[in-house]
Amino acid sequence: MRPTEFQLPPTAFLEPHDVLILGAGNAAMSAAITARKMGASVLMIESADKDLRGGNSRHVRNIRYSHNAATDYVTGAYEASEYMADLMRVTDGNTNEELMRFMIEASEDCADWMIEQGIKFQPPLSGTLGLARTNAFFLGGGKAMMNSYFKTCEKLGIDIVFESEVEDVEMEGSKFVAAQVRHKGELHRVEARTVVLASGGFEANIEWLKEGWGDIAENFLVRGSPMNTGKVLRSMLNNGAKSVGVPEQCHAVAIDGRAPQFDGGISTRVDCVIFSVVVNKNGDRFYDEGEDIWPKRYAIWGRLVAKQPDQVAYAVIDSKSMGLFMPTVYSPIQSDTLAGLAEQLGVDAPTMEKTIADYNAGVQPGDFNATEPDGCHTEGVEPKKSNWARKIDTPPYYGYPVKMGITFTYLGLEVNKRAQVFMNDDKPAQNIWAAGEIMAGNILGQGYAGGTGMAIGNVFGRIAGEEAARHARN
Repeated sequence: MRPTEFQLPPTAFLEPHDVLILGAGNAAMSAAITARKMGASVLMIESADKDLRGGNSRHVRNIRYSHNAATDYVTGAYEASEYMADLMRVTDGNTNEELMRFMIEASEDCADWMIEQGIKFQPPLSGTLGLARTNAFFLGGGKAMMNSYFKTCEKLGIDIVFESEVEDVEMEGSKFVAAQVRHKGELHRVEARTVVLASGGFEANIEWLKEGWGDIAENFLVRGSPMNTGKVLRSMLNNGAKSVGVPEQCHAVAIDGRAPQFDGGISTRVDCVIFSVVVNKNGDRFYDEGEDIWPKRYAIWGRLVAKQPDQVAYAVIDSKSMGLFMPTVYSPIQSDTLAGLAEQLGVDAPTMEKTIADYNAGVQPGDFNATEPDGCHTEGVEPKKSNWARKIDTPPYYGYPVKMGITFTYLGLEVNKRAQVFMNDDKPAQNIWAAGEIMAGNILGQGYAGGTGMAIGNVFGRIAGEEAARHARN
């Protein structure tokens, strides 16, 4: 559909660029910088203002990538085969295995490429969720990373227009023609020779989430950007692009139930799960808290909580576990008795007391190790706890209310190794590429391993930028 009338656009909208980038997060930046360095003119469209720029990427802390040895920012090797095994386990094989392997192998130079763009990594630290070997942590976090990206864009002469939301994508068959962009209330038609879709998903669109989850989605919290409403994705699907994944699959974690509805970020995540007993509002346990080390299995807990009454649960620990995990931005609820804690949490006290008593009775002797699976387990209690099982018997007792927190969605666009978007006829679009969350479902059919989204964005962003620039310049 083509609007009938347009207002005079901003200067950046006047002349068609070689490459139009929809979005301004990690994937978009990787594409834009790569395309510009190849000589293409590049325009980026960002829905947020300067203060909230960067999408979900401004909330990240690290990137998981393949590497064969320790460096100044990782403690040891994390080879492609181990990375592959980790992702196959968390996705339960729900993935395009060929594309996953390709991404993992291509991720080896991600950190070096980011450093070339001015991004800095911190020395590896103990206590970083067991990620010091597998993941490199950004010095200053996601906001610092995004600031470095924007500085690089400025140096390269990349045009960026903020406060511009893409309302629709105009196509002729499988060819991109223009984007309909609303900038400060006015609608503009922005043409380009090629386009890279890096606009994220639809986690902030509760009505779309309800298509997969039903009405319980109204109780979900959104960790990431409130700008990710999925308009570009929806437009592409309406234009005949081929989808991958399903609307109910997403990166969903247990976050503090006191977090805001949108944009709470990583500081709201509850990291004490592996050391805790997690109960629902009735006081019952419902899953093995010690199944695996937190960075590999933490993304299952949002979905687990979503299945509980009122989509809420409570992580309960005692004083022995304080200081063993990165705290949430909210202080825990505290009591000298389990009954008192249950009352404050709003949990049925007699049931919770019995649940923890039964759990304590099932705890077996073992050598506790907070940093890796230790085999400390329970027997004779369901569900079992496979690791980090210690009695909860040393007051004061602490509790964190947890809810389903969505980071990003997995329903997206099908792509190939060249990041080309496929149409429903199983042929690639003529001049359309995609990177980041909008295509992450090709690799992440379910589950998550911390830092993988950044690798997907960087790898396919660079590929998309290179391919789009080459197409536009030929």
